[in-house]
Amino acid sequence: MTSGNNTDRAKLMKEAENFLTNCYDELGYSMTELNSRVNQVNEEISSNGFYAHTTEELKHGAKMAWRNSNKCIGRLFWDRLHVIDARGTKEENAIFEQLFNHISFATNGGKIIPTITIFDPVIPGEDPIRIWNHQLLRYAGYETEQGVIGDPDSITFTKVCLELGWEGNGTAFDLLPLVIQVGNKQPMWKEIPEEIIMEVPIEHPTEPIFGDMEVKWYGVPIISDMRLEIGGIQYCAAPFNGWYMGTEVGARNFADENRYNLLPLVANNLNLDVQTNRSLWKDRALVELNLAVLYSYQQHGVTIVDHHTAAQQFLAFENKEIQSGRDVTGMWSWLIPPVSPATTHVFHKRYENKVITPNYYYQEKPFI
Repeated sequence: MTSGNNTDRAKLMKEAENFLTNCYDELGYSMTELNSRVNQVNEEISSNGFYAHTTEELKHGAKMAWRNSNKCIGRLFWDRLHVIDARGTKEENAIFEQLFNHISFATNGGKIIPTITIFDPVIPGEDPIRIWNHQLLRYAGYETEQGVIGDPDSITFTKVCLELGWEGNGTAFDLLPLVIQVGNKQPMWKEIPEEIIMEVPIEHPTEPIFGDMEVKWYGVPIISDMRLEIGGIQYCAAPFNGWYMGTEVGARNFADENRYNLLPLVANNLNLDVQTNRSLWKDRALVELNLAVLYSYQQHGVTIVDHHTAAQQFLAFENKEIQSGRDVTGMWSWLIPPVSPATTHVFHKRYENKVITPNYYYQEKPFI
């Protein structure tokens, strides 16, 4: 919230009060303590057009945002989110260090810790911080005469990085640099130190499904291009992570035709009949590919969950929410796993896709 007119300030006061009411109730504060805090916040908004969250409000608000994320099946663990309050970090090198720290801390030697690092919110008269990466860890995609090498989903951002002066190795699994921008300053990039990166070589437990091709994936998915909103305050730089559900890697990143498109390779190495759909070669290859992902992460000690267990965990989340008197919202098309969805209870239910705040939102890319 950056506008100073009375209508915007009244709107922010209402959003702040709604958040504080829910937050303080969940944290066990008295009505007197709540009213005192609401009055204090209203005075800040009247004077400045914004207000600052306390550390406790920030931490619980980020957890509530995960709990309210309709597309996420892993919300059972919302209250275990580790929140790093990085407000006040304004210099570029210090921002990079916070991001490196996030990668290292969240990776935790493979025992992944759900983590969010929250930088300064959008404040009138101050330069906002933007992270240009979609995820802190992500592979490059190169357009060549022989076709795309690497991740087709990264082609545009890879071109941006190359224009900024980064030089990739041109392989299928080049990790992109981090790119940040403070206000209207020129964006800056830095390579991620190799020692804090954990990558998992992917192999099948019994079959050479990739032939001679080296296939790997990074251990921790750290979303870095979404906006966190808590009580009307916008945090445009707030990277966060959980851990992977296996199908995110095996059924989407590796299998989608507009991503790595590995199903034909796997099917050929399994000697499946790819000439007819009735052989169900795609389905058989998909299951073996996902088995390889789960097996490999387990072998290398990196946290991952299969989609059946994730669905069971989501059922536990639903029951806990009902016991807490909260409605369970969700986007069904995202909650069902992309492999064997009908084997999970989620497939047979419907959820109201109602957006509740705090929450995480998509935002416009800072580059074209």
